[in-house]
Amino acid sequence: MKSGKFIIALVSAIVFFAACSKDSNNNKPKTKTDLLAQGSWKFDNVTVNGTDVSSLIQGCQKDNTITFAAGGTGTLDEGATKCNSGDPQTSPFTWSFATNETVLHVTATLFTGGSSDFNIVTLDDNQLVLSQDINIAGTTQNAIIKFKH
Repeated sequence: MKSGKFIIALVSAIVFFAACSKDSNNNKPKTKTDLLAQGSWKFDNVTVNGTDVSSLIQGCQKDNTITFAAGGTGTLDEGATKCNSGDPQTSPFTWSFATNETVLHVTATLFTGGSSDFNIVTLDDNQLVLSQDINIAGTTQNAIIKFKH
């Protein structure tokens, strides 16, 4: 009878410690790489100096999806509408963080006229918000580009 109680206590202790160990791993905060690579991102909207200019972005760019892999590679998918029918459906790219993970460098052209470096405004489970200074008619203006899952 004593050995039966011992076995029950031992099994209970193992279950308890396994559950605690599992919980502590779930509480580990996600890194910026984890957040960036957890799924595909799709264009949401863009503002320039606080004004929504999403209507100026070509429809063929709005339906693109961007997928980042944890190893510093990614894929740009043209979506249902291509800007140029001769373009491939998907294009590989590389990416990296710079300046203490406050800048995202992407080797793909996400938007016509944009550069490869973006300041990270927000990166969380649901939203990727990037900013970039762009030149419009000889004037530098700040664009805020929002992506969502």
